[in-house]
Amino acid sequence: MTHKPEQSKRQCPLSAALLAAALLTMTIAGAFLAAAGTGAGAAWREQQEQQDQKAQQEKQEKKDQQDQPPPDASDIAEGLRLFQQKGNCQSCHGWAGDGRNTDSQMPSGANLRETKLSRAGLVLTIKCGRLNAQMPAFDKFAYTDGRCYGKTKADLKSYPTRMPDPPATLQPREIELIVDFLQAKVIGKGPMDHAKCVDFWGEETDACKEFPK
Repeated sequence: MTHKPEQSKRQCPLSAALLAAALLTMTIAGAFLAAAGTGAGAAWREQQEQQDQKAQQEKQEKKDQQDQPPPDASDIAEGLRLFQQKGNCQSCHGWAGDGRNTDSQMPSGANLRETKLSRAGLVLTIKCGRLNAQMPAFDKFAYTDGRCYGKTKADLKSYPTRMPDPPATLQPREIELIVDFLQAKVIGKGPMDHAKCVDFWGEETDACKEFPK
């Protein structure tokens, strides 16, 4: 009868050790879960910020489109001239913007008649070209100060495909005029046919003879 209390006393240190171990395990697990939660929270916040930035950009693009006055005929004509001559865009994209290049020595450009790029996307692509591709940057200061994708000329050397030099640099207003022309005469217009060809040039030309009436 007198041994039971002593046995109970001897069990107390063991119970205390088990309790301490359990508390330590719970503390470690809690810290791990807290760290995991912090990491997951940071990832969620980053994703949310990206979504917010994208939504803000889309909202701004819509506002810019609403604020942008429709181009007049002279703007479109000037955009066509820049597309053909100073920018020499037709050498890769074709005179109709359908990707049928007019210079066999040049790469085939994208079919602009089917592009899904917004106006802001078009302006950015002309200004900054395309990374790891043969689309040149027409902004005189592209890749000098991080304005294009946050990259510099040194960064371009890491890409397998070298971005070529443009035939000429374009002023911001000239880039806008080219986009005016593209949106008026090329983008979303579908495959070229005779009626579209006449509308494209504003008159019947030799280029339209390849399309049946």
